[in-house]
Formats: sequence, C-alpha cells, structure tokens
Amino acid sequence: MSSTSSIRVRFAPSPTGIFHVGGARSALFNWVMAKQSGGTLVLRIEDTDASRNSPEWTEGIIRALAWLGMDGGEYEGPYFQSANADKHAAAARTLVGSGRAYYCDCTREDVVARTGDRHKGYDGFCRDRGLDPGPGRALRFRTPDEGQTTVVDLLRGKPVFENALLEDFVIARADGSVTFLLANTVDDMSQGITHVVRGEEHLPNAPKQQLLWEALGSEPPVWAHIPVIVNEKRQKLSKRRDKVALEDYRAEGYLPEAMRNYLMLLGWSPSGDREIVPWEVIVEEFRIEDVNTSPAFFDEKKLRAFNGDYIRMLPVEKFVSACLPFLEDAPFEADMAVFAQLAPLAQTRVALLSEIVPMVDFVFLDEPPRDEGSWAKAMLKGPADEILAGAEDAYRDAPWRADELKTRLEQVGAEHGLRLGKAQAPVRVAVTGRTVGLPLFESLEILGRERTLARIAAARARLAADTG
Repeated sequence: MSSTSSIRVRFAPSPTGIFHVGGARSALFNWVMAKQSGGTLVLRIEDTDASRNSPEWTEGIIRALAWLGMDGGEYEGPYFQSANADKHAAAARTLVGSGRAYYCDCTREDVVARTGDRHKGYDGFCRDRGLDPGPGRALRFRTPDEGQTTVVDLLRGKPVFENALLEDFVIARADGSVTFLLANTVDDMSQGITHVVRGEEHLPNAPKQQLLWEALGSEPPVWAHIPVIVNEKRQKLSKRRDKVALEDYRAEGYLPEAMRNYLMLLGWSPSGDREIVPWEVIVEEFRIEDVNTSPAFFDEKKLRAFNGDYIRMLPVEKFVSACLPFLEDAPFEADMAVFAQLAPLAQTRVALLSEIVPMVDFVFLDEPPRDEGSWAKAMLKGPADEILAGAEDAYRDAPWRADELKTRLEQVGAEHGLRLGKAQAPVRVAVTGRTVGLPLFESLEILGRERTLARIAAARARLAADTG
C-alpha cells in the first residue's frame, strides 16, 4: 500500500436497520488504512433503495461508528448516494453514447426460451437491435467479447477474469434508476476513491466495475477483498441466524475498545504472541496486505473473554461510569457511593457490563433475589440451618470487617466438620440469593450487620417452614 496522503478509502454501508459486525470490521480496516497513510476515510451512505432506507437507520450507522471511535472528525462525509442521481444518469448516457451500453427488453423467460438453459446468463440478444429507452427496457453494459480483465487485489494478487464469461450486465433498470454496479463506480470516481476495501463477496463485481471505470475514462482503484466472516459451523454470518448487530453487543455491555481490537484480528494478526493490543499499536502495525484470505471465525466466547480483559484494565472510576447506564435501567435505585465500594469486587468478575446488575442487586434490594436452584443447592443439603444459626450467633458481636467475618464462619464450619467453601454456601444464599457472586465477606461488610442478620434470620424462618 502506498503511504502518500492522496489515498482516499471509503466505507459505503447501506442503511438496513442493523450495523453488521462485518461492516464494522470493514469500516475499521478502511479507517486504519487512512490513518496510517495520512489519507482520508470517506463515509458514503448507499441509500438509493427506498425499501431499505430511513433516517433512523442512517443515524444508527453514524452512532455505531462513533461508538467504535470514528466520530465526525475521523471521516469526510457522510455523503448520500441518492444525492448523486444526476451523475449516475449522466454516466449512463455517456456509456450509451460511446456504444458501451444498449437498451434491452428481454425478460428472463425470453433468455431461457432462446438458450434452453435456466442457468445460462444473458445471451446478448439486444446488442445490435438499436432499441431506444422505453417501458420495460433496461440498460446493459456491453462487455468485451475477447481478452481478459485483471483485477489488482492487495490480498489476492492479480485475479484474471475472462471477458467472454462476463455477461452484459444491467446498469440501469427500466424505470431509469441505476444499479449498484454503476452507482458505486460513479460515486467512487466523483469522490476520488483510490482504494476499495470490502468483503470478498464483492470480488465477482470487481471486473465489471473495473470495466465501467475504464469505459468512463478513469483509472480503476486498488482493490482489497477481505475474507468472509463465519460462525462456528463455518457458515457465513447471517442476520437471520447469527447475532451480528453491533448494537446488540453494545447493549450487552461490550466495550468499544474490546470490540475494535477483536474485529481487527478477524483475518489479521499483530506481531508477537499476543492478541490484546493497544489501538496505537494496531494502527502502526496493520497492513492490509497481511490480511489472510481464509474465512475468519467470529468466536463470541473469545470476544467475551477479550471484553473481560478490557473491563479489568479500566481504572475503577471509569468502570463505575461504564456501569452507570446499566444501573440506571435496573429494577432498583443504586446508591452510587455504595456501588463505588462494590465496584472493585465486581470488576474482576464481570465479562459484560450488563452482568453488573445481578452481581450487585442484593445490596440495593430490600430482600435478596429468590433463585430456587441456588436455594435447593445450598439449603436442602447438609446442616444448613445449623450453619446459619452459628453464623447468626457469631456475627452479633463480631467486629464488622471482612477478615473477622471470614474467621468467625470458618470456626462455625469447623464445628460441623465443614471447610469454609461448604460452610459459606448457605450464608451466601441467605444474604445474596445466589450461590455465586462477589466475594462473600467483603459483601457482608458493605451490606452491614443489621441487614445481614435480618437476612440470615429470614432464611432460617423459610427453612423451618419448608421442612416443618
């Protein structure tokens, strides 16, 4: 890749209601290329399909990019493809005038009837009929009968396409609206795009668009078709089957830094035996030429682990701030001074910010949440009532510090031949409602003596009712 400031790369999403993680990766690859070359990232919204277009969806794209770190100062635009309709129409007229395009009134049924093959492409029947534009007549590009089209691709070398195998493809519909192939080409030309980085599913379009560039008198861009992203079954990620919306991951509490780092590794690896890499290092080291062409596996479990690592790297104050939107939506009112005490305990245990609510809810609720599975596991086996009674006695006059609370419960457990891990289970469920959670004794210290003893007493009363 050249390192001059003349590089102009573009990210051109369609507003479809969600922002696909594959689109997010493409945006990041383009952004990094622009940053490291001193070039420009151009944002263009391909909004000509009225059925797949709304201002809200466009705003969703812009919000998603901003969440990833690409605010309005990081790109030129947004431009809207629909604003270029006059340029698209002018390009179509130019191609007709030069003999590189012609009107065609053939239906698919006509082609099948002539060729006898439902799988065969268009047969060029209307090439020399000299049809004028009119109802039911699409505009087709006349591909060369001979020779080859070579696509220069930074990942795939120089794929060669036989022109004879490229059918005369439609560039404008009968209603006059242009297709993706022509609109995309004209927009790239008018906006001075020098490099196009996009998914490999577009590779078959590259020779057609390159022919359009050449027919319109311009030098085609440098292409880079990045690998498809697949799920654990090695199927291409699909919004109908897989969780692909960036918005969903954000809502679950993924950090943008973690998502950004992970998406950059879908097809590319930094130097050394590492994966958690500072963004500055990624920008310095990334080279589009080093991206692997094999399908990239989107491993949600790995992404989750990444997110946990990034959460643990946050300063506690930033962790508290990051949790705030989730606490605001919780079914309780969190005292932020108390939460600040809990935060260091929770930060080492959550992998998603949304997990903070069930991790700390027991402190802010009047009564601990009821988890019947946890209750049965901790209370209906072993000497649960005896442990709770011993803890209740031991905690009435204990210095209210985590270390002392632990020592007292160890002693209670020893009286019943139990290690601390077994002895603390009924106390944990009595106080927090669950068998897993924050460190128990630090939690008791924050909850306070009065509320702790009240909950132990309530659990004993329930046990008595259940067994009586």
